Amino acid sequence: MYKAAVIGDRESVSGFAALGLSVFHETQPEKVSRLIPKLAQNGFAVIYITEAAAAGVQETIGRYRNSRLPAIILIPGITGNTGDGMRNLHEAVEKAVGSDILS
Repeated sequence: MYKAAVIGDRESVSGFAALGLSVFHETQPEKVSRLIPKLAQNGFAVIYITEAAAAGVQETIGRYRNSRLPAIILIPGITGNTGDGMRNLHEAVEKAVGSDILS
């Protein structure tokens, strides 16, 4: 069975544990860039990551962009939101259905 994880600052991601996700309180780019491949190798199909935590690891995230698994999904956090999460969501929807139906 596939697993889901969430990466980000403690305040933004702690609540996800109640939903059954594996929670990783990490924001340092060098640690996040090592964590993502470990999660991918250990059966995590979905990795949610706060925009702030993702900001410093775009190259690592990019390696999985065309992979079937894991899906890496940016989510807003309590602070440091850039709008990248919504932009990525719009791009994914447009790619899946052929047009941006969210706008």
